[in-house]
Amino acid sequence: MLARDLLEALAGGDAVSGAALARKAGVTRAAVWKQIEALRLKGVPVEARVGGGYRLPWTTELLDTQRIRAGLAPETSARIGMLEVHWDIDSTSSELARRIPVLDDLAFVMAEAQSAGRGRRGRTWLSPPGMNLYLSVLKRFDGGFASLSGLSLAVGVMLLRALADLGIRTPGLKWPNDVLAGNAKLAGVLVELSGEYSGPCAAVIGVGLNIRLPDSLHERAGQPITDLASILGGDPPSRNRIASAVIAALADGLLAFERHGFAAFAEEYAANDLLRGESLRIIDPRGEYDAMGEGVDERGALRVRRANGDRVTVDSAEVSVRRTTS
Repeated sequence: MLARDLLEALAGGDAVSGAALARKAGVTRAAVWKQIEALRLKGVPVEARVGGGYRLPWTTELLDTQRIRAGLAPETSARIGMLEVHWDIDSTSSELARRIPVLDDLAFVMAEAQSAGRGRRGRTWLSPPGMNLYLSVLKRFDGGFASLSGLSLAVGVMLLRALADLGIRTPGLKWPNDVLAGNAKLAGVLVELSGEYSGPCAAVIGVGLNIRLPDSLHERAGQPITDLASILGGDPPSRNRIASAVIAALADGLLAFERHGFAAFAEEYAANDLLRGESLRIIDPRGEYDAMGEGVDERGALRVRRANGDRVTVDSAEVSVRRTTS
């Protein structure tokens, strides 16, 4: 029995005995227990029930390319390229990066689990299977790196549009690449560029969206995090429906960005900017300072005003920004 098969057998949320799982898979109960432990090590909270059996504390749904495509408008489905779901890979962005020369535009890769998911500044993105959405998309551009200013911010707006389509309107945006609900991180964006600085180039855009998070991940995250289940009282939309909404928003939004750049998203970003008017702590490798957030400029760079009145533009990938007011 593979870990994926076991997770699928437990997806309904009901308790299933180890004997029944073993019979279904044609393996020993010891082999079932081994895969239970493998899932637990990946962060899946498989419960052992009193009197025997295993269960998940909630129902889940494994990602399915046919269901995801069926959730897209026909014109969107026709416009996107490859759509793949992997059980467990190093990272969805790494998988796309390895295949840039041979893939069509708007190729999507998703995974149930990642062994080396990553976020901004080399941080690890915790990626247990069957709970959240780990997705990357390849988008080609002709205008070079300079034309992609503000792309990560625009993708944040695209994620808010996807959530709004699902009836979820509480999150906001934290420069440069986080979607927050309250003070907790709900989703993150990572953009990696390759190609010519002033000519044809490609962006691999990674998205991690928290749908369900067990307590163990909150403890390991090192920062406040939240999920759609918490926001929605324990009943988030199905994972395939969420994936369809995110893919549709990215497919439409990236086309708009290709044509108009960050200008097509600036107004929506400003309306959801969680740092505007907030007291901030700017953590720069050259030194830290306090400032007041004043929105972003036309390139998507953060504008802040220091205590002495000086206005500073922040656009370095090495800079971290924290709110000092709740």
